Amino acid sequence: MASVTFDHISKRFGEMVAVNDLNIQVADKEFLVLVGPSGCGKTTALRCLAGLEEITGGQILIGERVVNDVAPKDRDIAMVFQSYALYPHLSVYDNMAFGLKLRKVPKDEIKRRVNEAADILGIQDLLGRKPRQLSGGQRQRVAVGRAIVREPKVFLFDEPLSNLDAKLRVQMRAEISKLHQRLQTTFIYVTHDQVEAMTMASRIAVINKGILQQIDTPQNLYDMPSNLFVAGFIGSPAMNFFPARLRKDGGTLLIDSGDFVLRIPAEHAKAYETHAGRDVVFGIRPENIHDADFVPSNIRAEKIEAKVDVTELMGNEIFLYLVTGKNTSVARVDPRSKVQIGNKSQFAFDMDKFHIFDAETEQAIR
Repeated sequence: MASVTFDHISKRFGEMVAVNDLNIQVADKEFLVLVGPSGCGKTTALRCLAGLEEITGGQILIGERVVNDVAPKDRDIAMVFQSYALYPHLSVYDNMAFGLKLRKVPKDEIKRRVNEAADILGIQDLLGRKPRQLSGGQRQRVAVGRAIVREPKVFLFDEPLSNLDAKLRVQMRAEISKLHQRLQTTFIYVTHDQVEAMTMASRIAVINKGILQQIDTPQNLYDMPSNLFVAGFIGSPAMNFFPARLRKDGGTLLIDSGDFVLRIPAEHAKAYETHAGRDVVFGIRPENIHDADFVPSNIRAEKIEAKVDVTELMGNEIFLYLVTGKNTSVARVDPRSKVQIGNKSQFAFDMDKFHIFDAETEQAIR
């Protein structure tokens, strides 16, 4: 088992900076997820760790060993790709054993490792089949099994679930999490799907345009995003943002969006008083906007009026797309709500669950 360190890593492709001064320390046995939009540099960072891309600057360490100039086969890592990369002419057993045969591992040891991995993944009865005879989920298990038999220090996953349907992705998320608990090995996982990141990671590193935005536990990222990008990327549906101005009215601090005015509770106001008179961005998550007829009893609510533009009935909840002046937002409300499309209705903002960002720097104001 081993820790992994990205020490001021940069990677350029000509004039384009794919990874910019990346600093991450991954603890031994941790499950770290690199998440961000397509093209943000997360896969490039993973390929640099695997040795498939040569870094432009910095150092990569696996354990205490600097691996900048170490060949990929000697880094003691195993990688699971998005495309599965199975040999179509080989059986499942031979696909899983292939890398071990190249390393001249004894046949008895190969058999032990393959059977053990197949047992872990529940694919014992598939070992004699060819990849074309397998479903997408079964092929993904074989690709994971091929990595397991290597018994590496670090597992790398590059968007391994993106080719699966929605139901199978949910199932495989749970299986990969259980696999991490069982193997007790360092996992580094790349995805653009923040739901995958939130459900599996010990910690999440959010990357945008090659720059690390924030790294923390899933819950801390959700509750305390450091900037507008993280706040908008983590959470589904995304956080609502309203351009606004902080102003004082007597002893009360107000959020004035032009379309509505909200009072900030006194115990929260102190954190924002230095920004009074300045432009900000007010953020609130959809689940913290309630139908005024179904406001939970334990929240401090500020009510606004909004027009309902679209409704999406989800069974256990309703998504409402609201219009307030020039701004649109999404509310996640009680399924008993009777609001109608095209009507104006009252909605309650939970003023214990809001975020304020500096309009110029886009950084969270704490």
